[in-house]
Amino acid sequence: MVKIDELYQQQGEYFLSGETFHIDHRKKALQQLRQSILRHQTDIESALQLDLGKSKAEAYMTEIGMTLSAIRHQLTHLKKYSKPRRVCTAISSFPSKGYIVPEPYGRVLIMSPWNYPFLLCMDPLASAIAAGNCVMVKPANTSKHTSMVIARIIAETFPPQHVACIPGGSENCNQLLNHRFDYIFYTGSPRVGKLVMEKASHFLTPVTLELGGKSPCIIDSTANVDLAVKRMLFGKSLNAGQTCVAPDYLLVQSSVKEKVIERFNYYSKKFWGKHPTDNPNYPRIINQHHYERLLAYLSNGDILCGGDYDNQRLKIEPTLLGVSDYAAPVMQEEIFGPILPLIEFNLLEDAINCIRQYEKPLALYLFSNSPHAQQLFAQQIPFGGGCINDTIMHLSEENLPFGGVGNSGMGCYHGKAGFDTFTHYKSVLKRGTWMDPAFRYQPIGNLKMWLVSKFLR
Repeated sequence: MVKIDELYQQQGEYFLSGETFHIDHRKKALQQLRQSILRHQTDIESALQLDLGKSKAEAYMTEIGMTLSAIRHQLTHLKKYSKPRRVCTAISSFPSKGYIVPEPYGRVLIMSPWNYPFLLCMDPLASAIAAGNCVMVKPANTSKHTSMVIARIIAETFPPQHVACIPGGSENCNQLLNHRFDYIFYTGSPRVGKLVMEKASHFLTPVTLELGGKSPCIIDSTANVDLAVKRMLFGKSLNAGQTCVAPDYLLVQSSVKEKVIERFNYYSKKFWGKHPTDNPNYPRIINQHHYERLLAYLSNGDILCGGDYDNQRLKIEPTLLGVSDYAAPVMQEEIFGPILPLIEFNLLEDAINCIRQYEKPLALYLFSNSPHAQQLFAQQIPFGGGCINDTIMHLSEENLPFGGVGNSGMGCYHGKAGFDTFTHYKSVLKRGTWMDPAFRYQPIGNLKMWLVSKFLR
């Protein structure tokens, strides 16, 4: 049984020792993490296959490889990110120097989800270590095989007073959230995100919430439809649609609707074969509950492509669902599966109005060669992040912060943004002692007031 209270105390003492403040200590920890992941690569691949039916190629491309890339980025830039930065100071403070000093928060809690159980645990962990924190990791209990591998990697790599893994279910989650962490990083559903934020509010603990929502994908009449459908289906098929930034519904201009349907059918068979549910490389739904929830959506519209499923393997093939009623259950919540509602529109403004019916999405995708449409996309529609003429790929860019807005989350990470998330930037003003202007001291007469007004105007 994990003694959370004891680990919490140990991590507090270890952080106060100052060990994690040393850049060499952080680099060594990141290098050891990287080496441990490489040693356990086969175990990670097997666990992802057991939990989600991911092929080795998908496991590496979407989880292991991206984690290694995140660690490499932090190792490459750690020295630069950690340096105090000089800033200009006002003449009213003369003589002085101003600094912004990066310092770790302290004890950090990272709570990761089941859909990308390795990446979404290890990526923020790498950032938290790079920033100099002590970390408790709570992996998802639903993806139990991957969580077991994560626990083994962490136990072999770090002393528990630096990084510890807390397995188990909701009981351990609640016990963790009853402690005063210095920062909490949560990835998961908006419903649970609200509970995490409520718990954190008791201690005024800052949080990053990486949530989700209904992420739209627009294909207009100017798009390269063949390429658009291929890239869109790639994004929707990853992890059988169990991706927080997967296209959740499709908005298609009327003039290209039939071609979109035809190309969807073509690429679905090209990617996965005539019967995708028989393809061993096609991922499965995580468990029976989510499988039955997704099957219920198939009756919410007209099946335009796909629709087959396998009760034994818990697989549903990529399915295009024609929907005209915005009140349909499939349009009320994030689908988180391989079902894609298609809604037809005539004018781009109609598509934008459709998007604005929902909460601000985590991702938004536009397939268009119209400069006007691209400008509207970038400047007038709120969303966390997205792509023009692609899907998903903005996640692979370490220099692009990833995060939500409004109901889809708060805060961001990846690359420098990840280091920033787990860092407090402390302001320091260093005053000289060889000169001490008298104008700020009492008594303040007219002359001093005049000087103050000149300095501060």
